[in-house]
Amino acid sequence: MFRTALRNVRAHKARLLMTVLAVMLGVAFVSGTMVFTNSVSDAFQKSSAKGFDHVDVVVQPSFQSREADRRPQVTRAVLHESARVPGAERVIGVVSGYTGLAGKDGKPAGGDFESRGGNYWGAKDPRYPLVSGHAPKGRGEVLIDSKTAERTGYKVGDTVRLSVDGPVLTSTISGIFSTDDGNVAAGGSLALFDTATAQKLLAKPGTYDQIDVTAKPAVSQAALKAELDKALPKDRFETTTGKELAHQEAARIAQTTDGLKNALLGFAAIALFVGTFIIANTFTMLVAQRTKELALLRAVGASRRQVTRSVLVEAFVVGAAAAVTGLLAGIGIGAGLRSLMGAFGAAVPDGPLVVTSGTVVAALAVGILVTMLAAWLPGRRAAKIPPVAAMSGIHAQASTKSLVLRNTLGALLSAVGVAVVLAATTMDDDSGQAPMGLGAVLLLLGVFILTPLLARPLIAAAAPVLRRFGVAGKLARENAARNPRRTAATAAALMIGLALITGMTVMANSLQQGIDKMAASAIRADYTVSMANGTLLSPQVEKKLGRTDGVTATSPMVSAFAQIRGVNEPLTGVNGATLGDVTNLKVEDGSLKVVGTRVVVDQWTAKSRGWKVDSSFTVTYDDGKKQKLTVAGTYEGNMMIHGIMVDTATLAPHERDPAIMKVMVKTADGASDAMKDRLVKALGTNPAIKIQDKQDISNESAQTFTLLLNMVYGLLAMAVIVAVLGVINTLAMSVFERSQEIGMLRAIGLDRQGTKRMVRLESLLISLLGGVLGIGLGVFLGWAAGELLSEKMATYELVLPWSRLLVFLLLAAMVGVLAALWPARRAARLNVLQAIKAE
Repeated sequence: MFRTALRNVRAHKARLLMTVLAVMLGVAFVSGTMVFTNSVSDAFQKSSAKGFDHVDVVVQPSFQSREADRRPQVTRAVLHESARVPGAERVIGVVSGYTGLAGKDGKPAGGDFESRGGNYWGAKDPRYPLVSGHAPKGRGEVLIDSKTAERTGYKVGDTVRLSVDGPVLTSTISGIFSTDDGNVAAGGSLALFDTATAQKLLAKPGTYDQIDVTAKPAVSQAALKAELDKALPKDRFETTTGKELAHQEAARIAQTTDGLKNALLGFAAIALFVGTFIIANTFTMLVAQRTKELALLRAVGASRRQVTRSVLVEAFVVGAAAAVTGLLAGIGIGAGLRSLMGAFGAAVPDGPLVVTSGTVVAALAVGILVTMLAAWLPGRRAAKIPPVAAMSGIHAQASTKSLVLRNTLGALLSAVGVAVVLAATTMDDDSGQAPMGLGAVLLLLGVFILTPLLARPLIAAAAPVLRRFGVAGKLARENAARNPRRTAATAAALMIGLALITGMTVMANSLQQGIDKMAASAIRADYTVSMANGTLLSPQVEKKLGRTDGVTATSPMVSAFAQIRGVNEPLTGVNGATLGDVTNLKVEDGSLKVVGTRVVVDQWTAKSRGWKVDSSFTVTYDDGKKQKLTVAGTYEGNMMIHGIMVDTATLAPHERDPAIMKVMVKTADGASDAMKDRLVKALGTNPAIKIQDKQDISNESAQTFTLLLNMVYGLLAMAVIVAVLGVINTLAMSVFERSQEIGMLRAIGLDRQGTKRMVRLESLLISLLGGVLGIGLGVFLGWAAGELLSEKMATYELVLPWSRLLVFLLLAAMVGVLAALWPARRAARLNVLQAIKAE
């Protein structure tokens, strides 16, 4: 039986080619994902580990002290005490903080979040070897890293603009240095001042953020740590070895790449799931074509188990071949993805491709197991056919009982899936996500099982159009309807891919419209001003904006916390006098007069707390003082503006450093390029400050959605490609199966063009069946997911992107046309006499 199985593989290698390709693509996606993420993670870990080569122990303020807001200062005295510890060879005081370095285009050279600044230690800092130039001296000089210099085109002697917590600095680049800093390797920028300047700009004069201590050659990190623990008070300072820091950084990097890996593997699983339909379909057709052969084996003594086992051996050989080629292709994909990141500006540290034993085992296991599992049911079904019936050419058709059971199971799964999805739409966003996902899976499985039943009316609906193509159209419809299970299994592969693509498109398009509507309806201000890296604005920003010509009203958005009934609750400080000028909030009850101790609350918070207009509650601020506040009104909150809003004059006495997240600005003549330029100049043309009008906010969100959507399209394209292979495979094997029939049709007058047209129309019918079902399911799932999000976005409403839906339907039609090219050509070129004589 084993030799028989191998002989069958060799005999049917052309028919198994598409199955090998389908499995290979899925395995390549899995192995490529693992190679890519493992390589990136390894490169970043090694790069970050190099950053700890110069340090054996780090001294920092204790965690407990920082939590209690009694942060001890790392002063020169602590630095000297650490240097006197036995075993310490060198100490470096480290200062760091956000420093926006403007490129020649005026934008942050390191992006929004990776622009950092620090101090250069002494005449020669072992952390940052100089490539050219000299160490910085005073506020007028700065060092930049070599990668930033390469990206921006800056050279030693050039003038560069820098933004820290204060006015914009204009400094001369005194030198360029190299670094193993992971943020720089990922595309960030690093600017270094002399220590005194860095302390003034990023910390406090005479203080450091931490101390890096290097041990003498014969002293271990653990021994040095023990000596430092003895010398420094434990309640004020904590020590960590360089190895521990490297492990923590490696764990952080691994956690970050794990999220990317899981997302990519999820799409790989979709491609493999689609591939199982092709594998099952292929083996079902192969077994059907060899019914007499298998019956003969049964007649000469082969048992049911042996017949099933022979089919599984074939599947094993096919799966092993696909897994090996998929693994090799996956290594290439991993290398390509890494290069692609560099092309998109996401730099990755240099390092080798990492192909672990886990990647090899996963690729082989996935390829072989998926193929064998998909082939098991056709093999088992073939073994159950009575030998006499099979040898007589009586194909075991599905019984009425089996069809009833299939349709009943499909209907139940679909009904339960719809019910779970609808129930999830009534839940909040957090608790409804898992039921939504479960309901979507059940619905997809249910529709897949029901597809043979659904295929008949859809195929019948296409009859009027197919009649226009004459005999070829009629034959195509009858061929598709002849074996609805096969047609359904082929269409289902495309259905799943299009359902996911359509659902994501509907949801993203509706979300974008909701955000546009929210920005237009909730904000009356012409501009919002914030830090590009998401940090806090200086209080001077609002004052400068208020003094700018053309500005009529400003209001900060200050983030604060206070205890209400023992629970920390967020507060938002606003300018009560101008709140109505810069916002356009819908008042539910009362008014928006935020004066003195009167506050306004969004409807969700008011409902959860049981508050109404004139309700009072007591808050305890961070300074320990209590105050009684009264609700002046409730408003319809949204994702941009929500919570408890209190006047900044009331909040100010309790906040030493107000956390200003953004400032809203209203102008006399509305938004314009001239007004925006005036605001930019008023703030010193600061590269770290972002000034946006409503259109900018909309464009920013649209850019994010477009990027995510394009990534999803690219990843789901793998599933669509697998579905195309399935259509090609089904048609090619169907042509082989119907060789005698095609020969008879040719003999009685059907020409080659008619034969090609028949196969093409059948392929088009199958693809459009998958397209219609997939788009329909995608619209429903997109609507349901949107309903789940609408709890947090009152402006959300379903917007169907009709143009894109039409494109998806045309894409399905194109899949059908392209998939039929080879099978149609093969059918047209069959030798009539040999086809008629075919068994």
